[in-house]
Amino acid sequence: MRDLDFPNSRIPRAFCLSLLFSFFVFTPNANAETRHLIINPPTINFGSVNVGASKTQPVTMTYMGWRKLTIIGIAEYGTDFAVGGLTYPLTLTHGRSVTGTVTFTPHATGTRQGRLIITKRIGDQKWSTTRTVTLIGNGIGSGAGQLVATPSTVSFGNVQVGGSQTAVETLRNSGGTTVTISNVSATGSGFSTSGLTSPFTLAAGQSANLKVTFSPGAAGSTSGNLAITSNAADPVLNVALSGTGSTPGQLAAKPASVSFGSVATGSNNTLAETLSNMGTSALTISQLVPSGGFSYSGINPPLTLGAGQSVTFSIIFAPKTGGTFSGSLVATSNGSNQTLTVPLSGSAAGPGQLTISPSTVNFGNVMDGTTQTQSASLTASNGPVTVSSVTVSASEFSLGGMALPVTIPTGYTLTFSAVFKPTSMGAVSGTLSFASNASNTPKLTVSGVGTTPPQHSVALRWSASTSSNVMGYNIYRGTVSGGPYTQVNSGLDTTTTDTDSTVQGGQTYYYVVTAIDSAGVESAYSNQTTAVIPYP
Repeated sequence: MRDLDFPNSRIPRAFCLSLLFSFFVFTPNANAETRHLIINPPTINFGSVNVGASKTQPVTMTYMGWRKLTIIGIAEYGTDFAVGGLTYPLTLTHGRSVTGTVTFTPHATGTRQGRLIITKRIGDQKWSTTRTVTLIGNGIGSGAGQLVATPSTVSFGNVQVGGSQTAVETLRNSGGTTVTISNVSATGSGFSTSGLTSPFTLAAGQSANLKVTFSPGAAGSTSGNLAITSNAADPVLNVALSGTGSTPGQLAAKPASVSFGSVATGSNNTLAETLSNMGTSALTISQLVPSGGFSYSGINPPLTLGAGQSVTFSIIFAPKTGGTFSGSLVATSNGSNQTLTVPLSGSAAGPGQLTISPSTVNFGNVMDGTTQTQSASLTASNGPVTVSSVTVSASEFSLGGMALPVTIPTGYTLTFSAVFKPTSMGAVSGTLSFASNASNTPKLTVSGVGTTPPQHSVALRWSASTSSNVMGYNIYRGTVSGGPYTQVNSGLDTTTTDTDSTVQGGQTYYYVVTAIDSAGVESAYSNQTTAVIPYP
């Protein structure tokens, strides 16, 4: 029985959260980037050259900045100099080099000077900056002896450590008098000369060949110089030398051996393997041969790996019978280690067994529309078991607490929930059958009884009206505080009590009463009272 009263109202408070963000902007320094353009040599000295003759020297630009640099053009100042070998615009990225040529053709005797003005721009900037290379040379009379070296620079590229490579250098006297070569020497690790014994004389217009050999003793880039000393107008003629020592390709495996552990018979396991070229020369993997019941995928020989390159692929173990397995993967290549063996191992267990506990679950009486759960477990033995799905024979039952598919290792137990949610009255039973790669298919037998939810009612009581001509009362009910309300009594209540038997569990109802006089006039609503119905 509930008395009518008015509940207190509460006003919720609102809260605001203010967030403050700070932004920082980083602006790269364009001048710092352009300083990463390395020009070699920064000053080019051509020495002495006959008037009307020419001498060419290289100029190399290497960019070590991080944003792209564009060389818009190179202008030469000085009528005796000309730049060539480059096409503009020319874009350089980090670590890239480009080499052009500068030619000195003196038009008069004496010291001749000039400049190269290199105009460049960083990234997408609209403005450009310049760099200057100083040029200097000496023009001499055409009758003096003049040595010219062809080629003017010698690059050997990659040469394996322990090997050698030889280039031919031609010396020509382009002057009008005899030139005597007093000394030829090579500097720089691994460089040497042969084929020309000093002193050696070249008449005007005559040429002679000498050999320059690069025999690297260690891996890495190296540079040197070939110096020809003579009584020519340019007493020392220099030829830049460069080369890179490289080591033969060498194949390495990571991991060096592969163990699959235990794998259930009829299933498979895949592990990654990486082959890398640890040398500084390319190598070709010509063949991969697995043995011992293992296989591979993801690689298709022949395959070439450059210096430092790697390839990752899969090794597969798919045992069809139980036991211990050992084998290998043999890689054949033209590297310094022509045969590389990767040991492989694994074991296979027979089909696993799956045990369910308990095998029977009785939920007893459960109210219709409600849910009850009980715990059970699956245990794997004699090998790992992968549970792929479950089949439930009755819709009132379901599986909870376990996501499928799931693999249970040997000796491990996995707990799950059996769920019963009756939808009607009466007894119901069923089974949960677990599909897996085990040799057996365990089933959980489940049963329960659905029962009717309890009935609820609200007993109402109110104070009689003080009016002398009241004939009866009407009762109104709403589901929202303050209405709207709906009349629940079918006829006038002549007493001050009534019972509402049409309520639902879990709901909240709001009641008011009106009085009806002898003329049929109905009063305003009384104060409101609240009834909270329990669930179920």
